[in-house]
Amino acid sequence: MKRERRAFTLIELLVVIAIIAVLIALLLPAVQAAREAARRTQCVNNLKQLGLAAQNYVSSNNVFPPQTSWPTMAANYTLNPAGFAWGFNWYYALFPQMEQQQTFNAVNFSLSPMDFSQITAAVVKVSSLLCPSESTNSQLFSVNTGTATYFYAVSNYAGNYGGPAAIMPYSGTIIPEYDVEQGMTTATAGKLSSVGMQTITDGTSNTALFSERLIAGYPYNSTATVYPSGIPGLRAIFTGTYAAAPSSVTTANMFTANPAQLFAQGCQNLSSTTASPYPGAIGIEMIAGNPGYVGIASYNHWTAPNTVPCQNSIDPIVGFVGPYGSASATSLHPGGVNVCFSDGSVHFVKSSIGLQPWWGLGTRSGGEVVGSDQY
Repeated sequence: MKRERRAFTLIELLVVIAIIAVLIALLLPAVQAAREAARRTQCVNNLKQLGLAAQNYVSSNNVFPPQTSWPTMAANYTLNPAGFAWGFNWYYALFPQMEQQQTFNAVNFSLSPMDFSQITAAVVKVSSLLCPSESTNSQLFSVNTGTATYFYAVSNYAGNYGGPAAIMPYSGTIIPEYDVEQGMTTATAGKLSSVGMQTITDGTSNTALFSERLIAGYPYNSTATVYPSGIPGLRAIFTGTYAAAPSSVTTANMFTANPAQLFAQGCQNLSSTTASPYPGAIGIEMIAGNPGYVGIASYNHWTAPNTVPCQNSIDPIVGFVGPYGSASATSLHPGGVNVCFSDGSVHFVKSSIGLQPWWGLGTRSGGEVVGSDQY
């Protein structure tokens, strides 16, 4: 007997493929959203660990760690022509509280962090200091000196340098020990007050301590051109179109023709054809920092979250965002950044937050009242 064979027709096969494609299209965003939710949760946990480590540090030292160890631990360091030297970033002060005692012990604090002998500690990648949403594949930053290439571990988390310096410089919680912008770096001139819990008069639950910051996407000596749009722009440094000097801010123009607002607007509204003179200078290394370089291990509350870093033209320090420039918090979390507050709590702050509440969260004693509904 002749047996009849049954099979899919071409039309039926195409219909099945179309249905499968539609299902994938519907499910893929949900899968991606679930993955990002997990990454964001891990990022929150990382910041909570940092916050807890900072609380333990305060319990032992009564103050938060300074932004860098320079000049306190820099007796043997060689100053560069600008009058500043490299010191150890605040991460290393917290390492004993973060189960990184071995890395801490590997550091020779009598030598510069840029000394080649520090390489053992310099290349240690600490997973809790890396946001899982970071898209760059490199977790080591390379510097080519012409004769050798050095590698340094990086971090996605930065300390709060303060609100707009045009209103009040060094108003944050992780700040330098001296007023480096004015060149005051002696025991009798320019000494800044150490930041302890008692100095945070705005309230520890209303004052930022740490937040996120994307790391450099290019080697520091790269000549690549980056424009202020998309993710590459957040990893570069641009030059602002307005110079905001501290002396230009008065009570009368605080919220009208405020130079701090004009600087922020000029930075956020840069032309899409504006090239970056410093395409790879944000978040470059974890071990070495400079009290005048905000863009390496610090961030500040001037321009809104997820806006490009901007150099202030009145600032004599160039290349890494000086004390009067803007290096805001940045991340790849959709819609905002995670912020660890001084009480150890972590909150998600939207990129759409107004400048006034964002500035208020950055200052420890500015007298601002910021409600959680404002961010």
